[in-house]
Amino acid sequence: MKTTAQIRQSFLDFFQSKGHRIVESSSLVPENDPTLLFTNAGMNQFKDVFLGLDKRAYSRATTSQRCVRAGGKHNDLENVGYTARHHTFFEMLGNFSFGDYFKADAIPFAWEFLTSPQWLGLPKEKLWVTVYETDDEAYNIWHQNIGIPAERIIRIGDNKGAPYASDNFWQMGDTGPCGPCTEIFYDHGEHIWGGPPGSPEEDGDRYIEIWNIVFMQFNRLADGTMEKLPKPSVDTGMGLERISAVLQHVNSNYEIDIFRTLIAKVAELTGEEDLANKSLRVIADHIRSCAYLVADGVMPSNEGRGYVLRRIIRRAVRHGNLLGAKQAFFYKLVAPLAQVMGHAGEILTAKQAQIEKVLKTEEEQFARTLERGLALLDETLNKLENNLLSGEVAFKLYDTYGFPLDLTADVCRERNIRIDEAGFEREMQAQRARAQANSNFAVDYNNVIKTEGETGFEGYTHVRSDDLKVVGLFCEGKAVDSIRAGEKAVVILDKTPFYAESGGQIGDSGYLIAESASFRTEDTQKYGQVFAHIGRLESGSLSIGDNIEARVDSERRHAITLNHSATHLLHAALRQVLGEHVAQKGSLVSDNALRFDFVQPEAVSRAQLDEIERIINRKIRDNLEVVTEVMDLEQAKQQGAMALFGEKYGAQVRVVKMSEFSIELCGGTHVKRTGDIGLFKIVAEGAVAAGIRRIEAVTGEAAIDWLHNQQHIVEQSGELLKSDASTMVEKIRQLQEKAKKTEKELQQLKEKAAMHAGSDLAKSAVKIKDISVIMQRLEGVEPKTLRIMVDDLKNQLGSGVIVFASVIEDKVNLIAGVTNDLTGKIKAGELVNIMAQQVGGKGGGRPDMAMAGGSQPENITAALNQCENWLNAHL
Repeated sequence: MKTTAQIRQSFLDFFQSKGHRIVESSSLVPENDPTLLFTNAGMNQFKDVFLGLDKRAYSRATTSQRCVRAGGKHNDLENVGYTARHHTFFEMLGNFSFGDYFKADAIPFAWEFLTSPQWLGLPKEKLWVTVYETDDEAYNIWHQNIGIPAERIIRIGDNKGAPYASDNFWQMGDTGPCGPCTEIFYDHGEHIWGGPPGSPEEDGDRYIEIWNIVFMQFNRLADGTMEKLPKPSVDTGMGLERISAVLQHVNSNYEIDIFRTLIAKVAELTGEEDLANKSLRVIADHIRSCAYLVADGVMPSNEGRGYVLRRIIRRAVRHGNLLGAKQAFFYKLVAPLAQVMGHAGEILTAKQAQIEKVLKTEEEQFARTLERGLALLDETLNKLENNLLSGEVAFKLYDTYGFPLDLTADVCRERNIRIDEAGFEREMQAQRARAQANSNFAVDYNNVIKTEGETGFEGYTHVRSDDLKVVGLFCEGKAVDSIRAGEKAVVILDKTPFYAESGGQIGDSGYLIAESASFRTEDTQKYGQVFAHIGRLESGSLSIGDNIEARVDSERRHAITLNHSATHLLHAALRQVLGEHVAQKGSLVSDNALRFDFVQPEAVSRAQLDEIERIINRKIRDNLEVVTEVMDLEQAKQQGAMALFGEKYGAQVRVVKMSEFSIELCGGTHVKRTGDIGLFKIVAEGAVAAGIRRIEAVTGEAAIDWLHNQQHIVEQSGELLKSDASTMVEKIRQLQEKAKKTEKELQQLKEKAAMHAGSDLAKSAVKIKDISVIMQRLEGVEPKTLRIMVDDLKNQLGSGVIVFASVIEDKVNLIAGVTNDLTGKIKAGELVNIMAQQVGGKGGGRPDMAMAGGSQPENITAALNQCENWLNAHL
């Protein structure tokens, strides 16, 4: 029996034997694709290739892509663990043709791999296929060339309510590449319920889709028109877990070798003896998505990808709680997971310590949250006046504290309390609608400048080049033959010294000079393999075929280059000081400064920042030679070169070395020696997202200017403090202590004044239904003083109600106090909220004391009147 790791390798080996390049799985965080929450299909990393915006050194590729479907449009989280094939994490095996082979090769490739004894050896009679209803070409290949009987080939038409809306028609988006697909199904046999695809019983488990082959042969325009693509392509996907279940003769993905191992480990950690317990499945699934998401830089948080990760972790921990786990256990599954995943687990092994730390911290934090949630539920149930818990409260427990409905139901069942499940479902549907709205990205894939060819880059050695030729001109996204003075345009050249924005380094600016024209380049970007000079024609006219001299703004380029080389030193220094877990998550290298985002779960201390700075400036003084070499990707990896976040690499890569201190893959421009950087200074450090920190720094002249500015600030501060730099801190400390003492004395005076005022206010009490009531508007009285006044007046009155409204800088402060003997009739919280509604605010508190705020001081009189009316009506 083949293991899952062996099946994965067999797939890659087969397609490599058919001329495909084996491409590593991309990150679960999609690169430069705002339309996706997570990588959810094998084609994601090749999207720009299919769109014609990128060109690879190969036209055939094969991958085993890690995918997550647990948020946004693709979200089946609640089903995971309870069905045979739902997962948050899965691997998608795929083979791709970029304008190379098409249907006549793609279908036989699939058939040979599935049925040949040399490969998977599946029984041919067990396989069924579907094709798009009008795709006679695919039908004939299956029937006539492969020999599948007509009764096992099913045509699927537009079954989703619109033209080309079909289970067998695939599209990248509302516009862009699309085409028919053919799916391969495996028949598990008559002993399992279900019917073939297209039948009323198709949702059963007998016939399981194992492979989908998409034929991208059209380009859908915004008006619905289908244009034939000049170079049709192929995109396939086969779920590794599904095909493993077939080959290992089990009907559920959770019975394959990977899950059997993980489920056994979960049972060992939690003490659960029933291996059929669904909670074991949930945890075994969730450790895969959680571990790989953290490995790819996602950290638990309250928004976006981090929120999805947090929900998955908490769901797993809750199921561990159901199994009886008393201590943190989830993080202990990382090591066995890495081992059972084979080659695909190497990234987990490399980052095991970091992953375990993140998961353990989140698990322990949720344990505390769980206690608070249970306390809230207990308090809510104690206040119920009937035997029904509202759906809103049940949903709040689910959404805020991670309580699944069944947990809330368990607690309620012990007290004979029912849950408004319909109300809960309404809240859940509203949340799904919000999530769906947030995950709908309208992208017109045709509204992008596309051009053939490749621009030769001369900018590593030149900032000026002549004898260049204009090969493309675009105005407002449309190709034109010429442009005139004053027009904004994009100019494409056959060669250029201008660097196009990439790898965090911003694009160059400067001028393109023709015989009678001057084009001001404001930015340079990449469109596929060509460099786009974006700007305005300042004089003359420019046409396709004109000869050009290109002049990069050399001072600006030099400043950018200093910052880029300093970024490499910073990356290496961070890893040396903070640890090998540091990984770049984005950067911005401009002429003014550099910005570097990196994985780090906690703040970088002042001492660590100082050490990082010292290391970098030491390497600058060492004047290390900066060497660049072009080599094979595998050779670069063997030398220890680090790949940068968001970059795509071909077979040949450029390696930038600064001695042995820093070795990175990089296509950017760099100094010749580190001494050229001059000086490096960190100017800011802080968090940009959960687990992601950012350092901002300056180099060269900008660093000197920054230090001069800081010196001026110190000198000016010294003059104001009448102190020099050596005694300034102590002087400030003395002033702070003096200010605190003064504030304390002032507060004591205010409290004395409040007590004095309280004596006068007690005389203003009026009777409402025989109850003493004081209601006053005060000016400039702070909340703390208001509380002192109310407590003092309650003591003076013995029995009564006190209501104050105070205004400070247009902000309203409301307070209500009720003596203990009256809280059965009157609640301070009710009084203060009645007033708060009049002044645009809200608040709350204890039955005997409550406060609120507001932003409409002009309505204070109305608020006090409303409070008086309420007292008259309810006493």
